[in-house]
Amino acid sequence: MRWFIDGMNVIGTRPDAWWKDRDAAMLRLVDAVERWAAAEGEDVIVVFERAPSPPIRSTVIEVAHAPRPKRDAADDEIIRRLNAEPEPGTVRVVTSDRWLAARASAEGAVVVGAETFRARIDAT
Repeated sequence: MRWFIDGMNVIGTRPDAWWKDRDAAMLRLVDAVERWAAAEGEDVIVVFERAPSPPIRSTVIEVAHAPRPKRDAADDEIIRRLNAEPEPGTVRVVTSDRWLAARASAEGAVVVGAETFRARIDAT
């Protein structure tokens, strides 16, 4: 199963002052997703609106960002990637965004809520 994760949606499920240091929050999320993906053997792409600074590298998951940072840019990037999938029905899209959830479902992907996914990775 391939996962496309709207990174900031998952980060936003916790009011832990992530907004004070978005790059550190991105790194914490990637660390948690790496542990979960390695344990479960999942193929994961975490997508952010903008590139983290400094860049986050992973040998376990793909860390991606939209080509142009702007509001909802990660949503657009996830849909672009989903449209490039030969079998979109095998993809799970993690988001709390209604527009992205509706578009992903229309393409055949399974949608998982950001809070549900956060609980899953926190259990690892």
